[in-house]
Amino acid sequence: MTYITPLRSAVCIAALFVGGAAQADVTAAQVWEDWKSQMSLYGEDGVSIGAEEQSGDTLVVRDLSLRMDDGEATFAADMGDITLTERGDGTVSITMEESYPLVITGDDGVVVTLLVSQSNLEMIVSGDPDAMNYAMTADSYGIALQDVVDGDVTFTGDARFVANDVSGEYTSTGDELLDLTYDMAIGSIDILVDVQMPGDKGEYFVGSGKIADMAMQAEMAIPADADFENPDNLFADGFGMQGGYTIASGNYIFDINADGTKAAGSASTGAAELAFEMNKQTMAYDAKTVDVALSMTSSELPFPVEAAMSEYGVGFQMPVGQSDEAADLGMRLNLIDLTINDMIWNMFDPGSVLPRDPATIQLDIAGKGKALFDMLDPTQAAAMNNSDMPFELDNLSLNTLRVALAGALVTGSGEFTFDNTDLDTFDGMPRPEGDAVVEVTGLNKLMDNLVAMGLVPEDQIMGGRMMLGMFARTTGDDQLETKLEVNSDGHVLVNGQRMR
Repeated sequence: MTYITPLRSAVCIAALFVGGAAQADVTAAQVWEDWKSQMSLYGEDGVSIGAEEQSGDTLVVRDLSLRMDDGEATFAADMGDITLTERGDGTVSITMEESYPLVITGDDGVVVTLLVSQSNLEMIVSGDPDAMNYAMTADSYGIALQDVVDGDVTFTGDARFVANDVSGEYTSTGDELLDLTYDMAIGSIDILVDVQMPGDKGEYFVGSGKIADMAMQAEMAIPADADFENPDNLFADGFGMQGGYTIASGNYIFDINADGTKAAGSASTGAAELAFEMNKQTMAYDAKTVDVALSMTSSELPFPVEAAMSEYGVGFQMPVGQSDEAADLGMRLNLIDLTINDMIWNMFDPGSVLPRDPATIQLDIAGKGKALFDMLDPTQAAAMNNSDMPFELDNLSLNTLRVALAGALVTGSGEFTFDNTDLDTFDGMPRPEGDAVVEVTGLNKLMDNLVAMGLVPEDQIMGGRMMLGMFARTTGDDQLETKLEVNSDGHVLVNGQRMR
């Protein structure tokens, strides 16, 4: 299914690193047997082991390699030797190589080689076969670019991502359905890119960044028979994940010279958070960042660009699994107090006619509905695509509508319910019932300003005012209101006047 495709690489990479380390026990041999059981997810040819050497309370696994193919790329990790040691207190310590290569080969033949490194990594496994806990610490954990090979061209550069002061734990429980839960804390993350483009044009990309105080948590449910080589069926088979992260701040700088364009600048954020959930019943995403700032210069622009927002946020939620009960759905967008520098304003308003107050766009829509098909099940794709009504909407509320721009303000709210048994009144659509109110302040002044700036002809503005007179009523000085109602008979009324 085409809408699953973007998830494949993410799922495969996650499986590559956690699938094999999913279970453990109180002896080294039991730990390794559980690892091998979980690594069967990679398929018969997905795991290569050089040797298993047991000596007393220590088991050494030689030359462990993992391979996965998601249909678009092949992921290969040659992890080297892994040592599992019984500590005498019912726990097992695991040590790994300080570095190993991760090779990603695309279906276009491009080969990307990364180097995974871990400094002073310590992992202690405790618990029992039904409830296992991995506690880990590391001074640093990093991924760095080694090279990119495209045909006879080899591309190199310094590109790395390093997490410092890493600590956390994850637990695994279950048998037929393995539940993994992890919590991770990272003191800081350093990002560095210093790349010279192939050729003699002197093109380059240089950038760096630092993220402070990251905390991550997630839960994953993995069916025992999950087939990561065919991820289209994963969610239908019971795979699910939810989690998110928070950071305290982020700061970045960049300098680019590519394709004849030069650009340089900086960006920063304050606190940020992200949460997600995806399983065969629900899909949800929510992100928020405060104190966003961008400053840059470019050879494509005659002046520097500066922009800032006090808050940026976006989110959505919808049910994707067939159910007899309606579930929550909605979407959210926040662009609060957006400001740009005067040089950008002067491009379209050199006379400073428009107020240059911070702009805001806020939208919050929530409701309930239910899917009539399992949308993540590829076996139901054809039936869903051929259905006139694959989804039933139960109710919908406009909780927040606020648009403040160039001196004008639009606000609104409303609530509707939907009768899915009546598809005749509105030509195949469920019949709505409810009302919504939209209020506009400062619109006439804004239209006058647009005429004064020469952006809109006077006759077009007059036409717009006439349309407003038909659908809005005056409630104050340059204040308009429109109320839309749909009653139980299917009548549509605007400001009390029946339109349908």
